[in-house]
Amino acid sequence: MSEELIILSKATREEQYKNLFPQIEALIAGENDLVANLANIAAAIKQTFDFLWVGFYLVKENELVLGPFQGPIACTRIAFGKGVCGTAWKEMKTIVAEDVDKFPGHIACSSDSKSEIVVPLFKNGNVAMVLDVDSAQLASFNQTDELWLGKICSLIEAKFS
Repeated sequence: MSEELIILSKATREEQYKNLFPQIEALIAGENDLVANLANIAAAIKQTFDFLWVGFYLVKENELVLGPFQGPIACTRIAFGKGVCGTAWKEMKTIVAEDVDKFPGHIACSSDSKSEIVVPLFKNGNVAMVLDVDSAQLASFNQTDELWLGKICSLIEAKFS
């Protein structure tokens, strides 16, 4: 396992994900601790793309509880169906908010966040956690992010199901 992340600075976002994905596979291959893996995955995504915030919320007793993350201080608990994270959990699908201020019920953990993508992760058919990524720019996320962040989440699901 290598703890050195190789980042392609002058590449398309697709190329950056293609470069990052096998590195994440290698990072988690020899480690069986969920928290350690989530922490390294959040760090790798944040470092590669310089997003404002990257982290995980875990489902605990019918609310999302803050897990490993990289970025500014975050909301600790999010209710089912509230904000982008709670909505992705409730609807059991990836949600992209191009402008978080226009998202109904958005929870402003950081006023610097302008757009967001949240990808649910499943265990036994239920949402077990979500990957939350925030950007300081409007409309930062597209189908490329949805595809590759979904693939990264699939790695986690496969390892911890």
